[in-house]
Amino acid sequence: MIVSGALLPLGAMLSDPVDIHVTDDVVSAIVPAGRTVDGASGPVLDGAGRVVLPGFIDAHSHAESAVFEPEVQTALLRQGVTTVVLGLDGVSYAPDPDGRGWAGEYFAGILGAHPTFRGGSVADLLATYEGTVPVNVAYLAPHGTIRHAVLGASDVPADAVAREHIVALLAEALDDGAVGLSTGLEYVPAAHADRAELEALLTEVARRDLVHASHMRGYEEHAARALGELADLALATGARTHVSHLHGPAGEILGALAAAEARGVRMTYDSYPFLRGCSILSMVALPTWLPLSDGAATRAALADPVTATRVAEHLGTLDELWPRVTLASVPGELAWAEGLPLLEVAARLETSPSDAALRVLVASDLRVTCIFQQPPTGTESSLTALAAHGGHTVGSDAIFPGSRPHPRGWATFSATLERMLAPAGPWTWADAAEHLAGRAARVHSLARGTLGVGAVADLVLVDPLRLATSATYDDPRLPADGIDDVVVAGVQVLTDGRLSGATPGRALRPQREGGRR
Repeated sequence: MIVSGALLPLGAMLSDPVDIHVTDDVVSAIVPAGRTVDGASGPVLDGAGRVVLPGFIDAHSHAESAVFEPEVQTALLRQGVTTVVLGLDGVSYAPDPDGRGWAGEYFAGILGAHPTFRGGSVADLLATYEGTVPVNVAYLAPHGTIRHAVLGASDVPADAVAREHIVALLAEALDDGAVGLSTGLEYVPAAHADRAELEALLTEVARRDLVHASHMRGYEEHAARALGELADLALATGARTHVSHLHGPAGEILGALAAAEARGVRMTYDSYPFLRGCSILSMVALPTWLPLSDGAATRAALADPVTATRVAEHLGTLDELWPRVTLASVPGELAWAEGLPLLEVAARLETSPSDAALRVLVASDLRVTCIFQQPPTGTESSLTALAAHGGHTVGSDAIFPGSRPHPRGWATFSATLERMLAPAGPWTWADAAEHLAGRAARVHSLARGTLGVGAVADLVLVDPLRLATSATYDDPRLPADGIDDVVVAGVQVLTDGRLSGATPGRALRPQREGGRR
């Protein structure tokens, strides 16, 4: 394949037009446009007027099941995403040695239903993506899933025997190809882990020079304190630390990052360019003293009158939250509530917002996701400031189930490019390549994210004049514009904005720059 007449990002400038020659799955030559290259052959992809970038890496995605859906594949590729990192927030499908499907139930509203995986190891899960999808997949070993395999939904600290078992399962997951560890410190059961358990896990991660990606113990006004906890853990263990979906007041956050760096901890992070988040409603609304990671136990607790009274009292304290919540995915008899603000759902049910939230949760077996407006500590200027920082990567935190999901699964990368490459924006095209690809590849030890001779040919052609985001909260499933042609491992997977039908995607294992996987 020859990509002809494209422009390369070079510092603050773009190159003169070049031809990029691809042999098998690697870039074999980059020469001035029109120059003859001995032995060059294959189809020609016209790149005139477009900027060619290394395939983008979504550092935080929940596409474990959705990546098999053509609509989602199109959404990813139309944004230039050629690699998704999965296993985030400490909860995902593997390892599941007993095939109990715990994560698929607990995070049903986030993960969806995998079409073929029914339990097994990380290696078994990775095999489901090998050559079956058009994008690459990397996977972080999820702490909550591992902890649940050992201790179930228990809220007690792990003793020495349990810790040893937890670390052994992590080591097996890393041996199987996981690129690091993810923690979800606001989700149970991982929220019950004590310092000894976390240090034991991160010591194993550090021993392999892999990454710890964390949904911290708090964001917005709590972000600085939570970053301090991660810095303490990194100093104690030597683990490289990456923060998931970082958001909040930029001044405080950048100050906390600088303070950590002064102590010797340079953290990276991912973010998306929206002031609304999305998660499961049970995490947002229900008290953590409920056994939330055990659906059956939680449903039984809610059926108990004494417990139900306590829960109602807790929900009654959340009056400030309810006006900020819109339901995204509501399976079951109340599916009509998808896309509606919770206050409107309450009005239709002729009840209070807190009671409406509880009724929706019970009717859907807790499988509800919601979109929520972040507190006013997050601002548009904070989003831009965080995205300009040298530790920043892009992660969509995409959640795909439901009729009205958050638009970030369809718009994060295009919206980031629009924001940061605007006439007054802080990025150059070279910055875009670093923030959207290169830095995430290094964080996750992936042999991707570069554009040069010998690099794996994951290539994205961007038309700067047509780059536009279409997805909105009201109509979230509209693909982006401006990226019509994408190559993965030397194979064209998006042609004129449509899937080619090719599935060269690979399950990526840790590999240092200069190697291939």
